Amino acid sequence: MVVLALAAFLMLPALGAAQTLLETDPGNSVRTRDDLERLVTFYEEVLASPAYSNRMKQEARTGMERVRQRLSAGDFRVGDRIVMSVQGEPQLPDTVAVETGPKIVLPLFGEISLAGVLRSEIEPHLTRELGQFINNPVVRAQGLMRLSIQGQVGRPGFYVVPAEMLVGDAIMTAGGPGPQSDLDKLRIERASNTLVGGQELQEAMREGWTLDQLNLQAGDQIVVPQRGGGIWGTVGRVALGAIPGVLIAVLIGRR
Repeated sequence: MVVLALAAFLMLPALGAAQTLLETDPGNSVRTRDDLERLVTFYEEVLASPAYSNRMKQEARTGMERVRQRLSAGDFRVGDRIVMSVQGEPQLPDTVAVETGPKIVLPLFGEISLAGVLRSEIEPHLTRELGQFINNPVVRAQGLMRLSIQGQVGRPGFYVVPAEMLVGDAIMTAGGPGPQSDLDKLRIERASNTLVGGQELQEAMREGWTLDQLNLQAGDQIVVPQRGGGIWGTVGRVALGAIPGVLIAVLIGRR
């Protein structure tokens, strides 16, 4: 994984105004527990350094709390989905919804808790759980997240997409940018608060950061704002670099 030099780590929007460049590694396309623990260490170093302002340290503290919550609670929320297959078990559905718990419920096998499970851990987790009922189960599983894509896109709404999808691909899943979209002001929100936007998000898109690397979770919202006029242009098309069928391609073509 290429180490990126950003104006700041993506969950630290205030650092984008700083002159100092910080080197951060986005980790795997779907972050592992080791990736997240390294990220916590990065935040701790920011907090311990005298080189950063109180404002920047507060942003680092907020980011660290989010990552620690992810490590503790896991990634799965109600509305997410898991695409799965178990060799020799054709009666199992190929896609299961995450229910309150969080958990999934499988025919014959019942409830399987997802508390504390990261998306990168779903396959070994299900293998262990089903191993209580099946000898040496062969499991393939992928976590999907439920996101809201709003604003100047062809089909605003909620979409369930792979965690390793790029932001631009997610936008194309919603029909792509509209004629009045302002891609320079693209942002990602959680509970009406901006998680990342502006230069940091643009840099992340150019470098190919995934939804998971951006630490998104179910219910987060990608907002494509409207601008005063004109067309969104060739540059925007090249930056997004995807086709509307990308969701289907990812879902059926990865395994």
